Amino acid sequence: MFDLRDRTKSFALRIVKLYTSLPKTTEAQVLGKQVLRSRTSVGAHYREATRARSNAEYISKIEVGLQELEESIYWLELLAEAGIVKASNLANLIQEAEELIAIFVTLVKKTKNKDVREKFKDGIEKTED
Repeated sequence: MFDLRDRTKSFALRIVKLYTSLPKTTEAQVLGKQVLRSRTSVGAHYREATRARSNAEYISKIEVGLQELEESIYWLELLAEAGIVKASNLANLIQEAEELIAIFVTLVKKTKNKDVREKFKDGIEKTED
């Protein structure tokens, strides 16, 4: 089994390497900084989530990580479509982002379902007949 802390850090380091290899043109640097910012924050949000004081806080941090993942895919697509980086060189990075999105969505769903089950178990929620 993988450690999501390590996986999100590895994900960030791959983007750091990509950024350092980008051409020094204004366009490449602007897009590169955007993807660098969004991609490297994913691991930070995940780590913050693991220290959350409540399920609501956990979900919030994971959902911010999801937003950053979506944003990073956008910036990677722009790098490719602008002809700055070959799309084939970004395919693995985009695939990793999509896999992390799937994992983060699952984490949110499981936590939300757990909240619902606990509310019903504790008698907080009542169904109407």
